[in-house]
Amino acid sequence: MSVYDRGKQAFVFHPGPVFAQVLLADEINRASPKTQSALLEAMEEKQVSVEGETRPLPWPFFVIATQNPFDQLGTYALPESQLDRFLMRISLGYPERAAERTLLAGHDRRDMLDRLPPVLNASALAALQQAVARVHVAEPLLDYVQDLIAATRNGRWFMQGLSPRAGIALVRAARARALIAGRDYVAPDDVQAILPQCVAHRMVPVSNAGRGAVEQVRAMIDAVPLA
Repeated sequence: MSVYDRGKQAFVFHPGPVFAQVLLADEINRASPKTQSALLEAMEEKQVSVEGETRPLPWPFFVIATQNPFDQLGTYALPESQLDRFLMRISLGYPERAAERTLLAGHDRRDMLDRLPPVLNASALAALQQAVARVHVAEPLLDYVQDLIAATRNGRWFMQGLSPRAGIALVRAARARALIAGRDYVAPDDVQAILPQCVAHRMVPVSNAGRGAVEQVRAMIDAVPLA
């Protein structure tokens, strides 16, 4: 927002927390729909429009969000257009017993953040992003990806199908997984491994599915042949 500065006799813009390289939106589905919708420009265009002026966000910029179960009080369903801009949704669940024991017996996790060493800087991240873009995707694999996307749109598995944006995100994620595995090409296993995490949050199973979105995606994978 802009705040009037008496000394300067002018309004001075004060950037909010969205002006960061990593934005953590904790319990995002407790925010109002208006607040959630305000993130769309930031997530897609990497910019913020305030008072008739467009301000670019720092680079790199990405959003990490947590959300509570939908049956809890005070939660709002995220708009489909916003869900479509999240690359993945990962369910953490409860920690295993050994990991939970470490949490209970260890130091305060907030204090440990001060001793957490950086893993990457911005230039190293840019180099990895460029390396991901160079991972080869063969034409037959793109055919398989399109078959999976078409299956989401035929009405058998989901109420609505994947958008082109989701398809692009799926291929990018598959490239990243291949790079992590030390390969310069995408394999069908890469697509199958990341498909539930990349697309389940974007779709609603048909009413007679009898299972959740993740399980429905896995069933669809088994049904779509790999030519």
